[in-house]
Amino acid sequence: MEFSKRLDLFGEEIFAELNNKRIAEEAKGRKFYNLSVGTPDFVPFPHIKEALISAAAEDANWKYALRDIPELLEAVCSYYKRRFGVETITPEQVMTFNGSQDGIGHMGLALLNDGDTVLLPDPCYPVFMTGMRLGGGVPYFYKLTKENGFLPNVSEIPEDIAKKAKLMIVSLPANPVGSVGTPELYAEIIAFCRKYDILLVHDNAYSDIIFDGVKGGSIFNYRGAEEIAVEFFSLSKSFNVTGARISFLVGRSDVIAACKKLRTQIDFGMFLPIQKAAVAALTGPLDGVKEQCGVYEARRNAFCGGLREIGWEVPDSHGSMFVWAPLPEGYSDSMEFCMTLMERAGVICTPGKSFGPSGEGYVRFALTLPAEELKKAVSAIRESGILS
Repeated sequence: MEFSKRLDLFGEEIFAELNNKRIAEEAKGRKFYNLSVGTPDFVPFPHIKEALISAAAEDANWKYALRDIPELLEAVCSYYKRRFGVETITPEQVMTFNGSQDGIGHMGLALLNDGDTVLLPDPCYPVFMTGMRLGGGVPYFYKLTKENGFLPNVSEIPEDIAKKAKLMIVSLPANPVGSVGTPELYAEIIAFCRKYDILLVHDNAYSDIIFDGVKGGSIFNYRGAEEIAVEFFSLSKSFNVTGARISFLVGRSDVIAACKKLRTQIDFGMFLPIQKAAVAALTGPLDGVKEQCGVYEARRNAFCGGLREIGWEVPDSHGSMFVWAPLPEGYSDSMEFCMTLMERAGVICTPGKSFGPSGEGYVRFALTLPAEELKKAVSAIRESGILS
């Protein structure tokens, strides 16, 4: 049987070899520090679990959802007002997705035609590339460079590319590079997209994990965004509910309507008890979210600072739950280095080559272990001699 040529759009599953190796070694009793997957090790807050359990006890909530319940859409609007100070979002400008990955993965099918140019950050989260290619989009990668703090620089995008671009994805705080935007940068990006009539898609999954006293916000905090932007907003990392897959697309009502039309053809909507849990998260206390940010910052300090102490010059991440580390001297292949690090130190990370053309030469670590465990991981790296 000949399978779909769409599968040729995707690279090989580079994690399979790492995962198989880990399973085999763990069976022998070896300890690993798994810093590869970005899922929080914190637990969901009690009021969210209670809302889910209570809703699941009602038989009616096990039927097809068919729609996003009005209570949830209103909760998103109220949250944007309470958390971000954005008062202009209405229920018609909100829809749910089963995770931002699902939303971005399908968005291209609703918005793009074959050959449309899409501006993507490089490095970027892999589904940015997948989702746009599934929709027939042709990526143009704008570089996130060390020299520019791994931030977008729209002035470097050629005018002929800008004129034909239909959509631009911006992710700040950025996975995998950990960079954080400024008001001036957001204003520049919005002005660029307005000038060239480009839809701006802002991935805002890490707005609650920003360090050094900076407060995360929304793209809609900035003038002009409401005309040209939509934003993916996720509960996964802030509220530790990654497995529940709770995400929202917020912004231009015409874009929301197009994505809703697509979803009616492939899905029946988010499980009702999960919608109820999302309401509880959005309307409940936020103190725990702020405390977690402080814990992540302490982990960053322990890990990045520890690596620098042993001779690996890894810069501090400014946001997200990730650390973007240049390969140590003597290494040039990120996958090969990941395998070596795993075998010799028992530390698992993600090869940079999986995050786009400019990812090679780096690896990504996830801050998903307590600070004391991260210090042990640093010690394991030092003792392995891999930096010698």
